[in-house]
Amino acid sequence: MVAVIQRVSQASVLIDHQMKGQIETGFLILLGITHTDTREDVDWLSRKIVGMRIFSDADGKMNLDLAAVGGDILLVSQFTLHASTRKGNRPSFIEAARPDVAVPLYEAMIIQLSTELGKPIQTGEFGADMKVSLVNDGPVTILIDSKNRI
Repeated sequence: MVAVIQRVSQASVLIDHQMKGQIETGFLILLGITHTDTREDVDWLSRKIVGMRIFSDADGKMNLDLAAVGGDILLVSQFTLHASTRKGNRPSFIEAARPDVAVPLYEAMIIQLSTELGKPIQTGEFGADMKVSLVNDGPVTILIDSKNRI
């Protein structure tokens, strides 16, 4: 499971010109799920994300987590994070999980992030054509792969 975490001052997702999710200060998380991911990946990654200390403290050092700044989460599924670009110019998405595997894990991630954060999170819609907007604060962008824990 791969997560691209972007520290934002605002982010939103539109589906068919309708606002689906919107946050101010917090994390926009793009989540890629592969066919070997499990509930263990969800649990580990959600704890890692919510505990991520990438907001500035009074001294300007990245030392605060989401709870400390009252931040929110906008979670968007993105199968293209598992694109293989080894051959040619057309990416292969063979490593991206099919919906029968990915949807339950995406839904579990929504629940787990909400639980870890202590409040509901905002989301996109799995498989939908979404328009994602953000103001990356910093810019700060962190990539976490649940298969690279060591």
